[in-house]
Amino acid sequence: MSTGRDSAINRATRYLSDGEFESELAKRVSFKSESQLPDNEHALREYIDKDMVPAFEQLGFHCKVFDNPEPGRGPILLANRMEDTSLKTVLTYGHGDVVIGQDQQWKKGRGPWLLTRDGHRIYGRGTADNKAQHTINMAAMRCVIEERGHLGFNARFIIEMGEEAGSPGLRETISRNLEAFSADVFIASDGPRVSPDKPTLTLGSRGAINFNLDVVLREGAHHSGNWGGLIADPAIILSNALACIANASGQIQIQEWLPPSRSDAVKKSLEGVVVDGGNNAPLIDLKWGAAGLTPSEKVYSWNSFAVLAMTSGSPEKPVNAISPTANAHCQLRYFDVGDSKRIIPALREHLDKNGFSMVTIDDKPKHNGAAFAAARTEPDHPWVEFVKQSMHVTSKEPPVVLPSMGGSICNDLFTDLLGLPAIWIPHSYAGCSQHAPDEHVLVPLCKSALEIMTGLYWDIGEGSATPK
Repeated sequence: MSTGRDSAINRATRYLSDGEFESELAKRVSFKSESQLPDNEHALREYIDKDMVPAFEQLGFHCKVFDNPEPGRGPILLANRMEDTSLKTVLTYGHGDVVIGQDQQWKKGRGPWLLTRDGHRIYGRGTADNKAQHTINMAAMRCVIEERGHLGFNARFIIEMGEEAGSPGLRETISRNLEAFSADVFIASDGPRVSPDKPTLTLGSRGAINFNLDVVLREGAHHSGNWGGLIADPAIILSNALACIANASGQIQIQEWLPPSRSDAVKKSLEGVVVDGGNNAPLIDLKWGAAGLTPSEKVYSWNSFAVLAMTSGSPEKPVNAISPTANAHCQLRYFDVGDSKRIIPALREHLDKNGFSMVTIDDKPKHNGAAFAAARTEPDHPWVEFVKQSMHVTSKEPPVVLPSMGGSICNDLFTDLLGLPAIWIPHSYAGCSQHAPDEHVLVPLCKSALEIMTGLYWDIGEGSATPK
């Protein structure tokens, strides 16, 4: 390890220990950048204009802010630091938007918008997803620049303000400006590590599609004593329809919804991988989901079906009446389905075949309707090997390599649209309460992440060992 590399990493650890990391993160958390709220474009734009643009300009980046092509959505920032056209170009990414704050439900810290440290935990909305993650990567670049005098590579950094709403407008913006977003490799950070103390490298993301299932039988409810046993109950019909989609163990029953195959490299990468969400994570139900697979295979290389919400009647004030309707908001997370355009048609055919033609499907629900495609880079790609080696040198142990994160993100824009190998290095953990009250990051994990990213950027800047 070179002296310069060591010194750059030491700068990164001082940035954390001196409190500068928490100071920067506190400012970023204070922006109420909730992209799932209507009419919140002003708050989304403020994060870009008042924080991101000045921060990147201080790092020597030239900033271009794209208005979102979808009305009412947040802007998209592309920050460029082009040192020499002969050097490798690294494209990276972060999102400054967050899910709804859920202000009244926080039990830790001082609510979602005031950063609070309690021991090794730092609380605030967006800490884990994704403000701390891109703050760490920006700081790591700064440490390399301060130590070396330059990065040694070209850097392009995207900050979008709509990931939690399905990244509206991002595909169109990149498509219209392919040259501006071009690069040799995509390296970014989002999602959790496989366990808090295990440096992790993720090569893709599962796709996700949300849809509503509805049973509407009549107008108005009817007395359950006078009409029970005489008129069909939509909640019972819907429950049975859901049971034909996934059985009592959560195993998907629609053949076209299952991965057609998994490469040997994917299977090998998950050998011995243990899923560990940390101290406050739920217990894994070993008998739930696909039979014959390990927990890591189920979440990182298989598909899962979930019912996210379900209603019939008035659950908060039930009455003795048979409801006229029932609704379920459902989701398929998929590692691979062969042809994603067949997801909804295959569902329709399956329901009809099993006698549930009365169940309607809405594949563009008004609420929580974001969809992402599955996309990934193979584990044996040369850039994967390079990043693995760099992380190993810094952390003194080989990183865990996951073929896909369990969640979903706009990864296909980088692999498919831009044609890049895409590598994600997550700086959070599964028990971080992401998307829930009491969201937080772990200080020791942030320290490890700062060291890993600083070492990686230093190694890319060395140039000689990077893939051709």
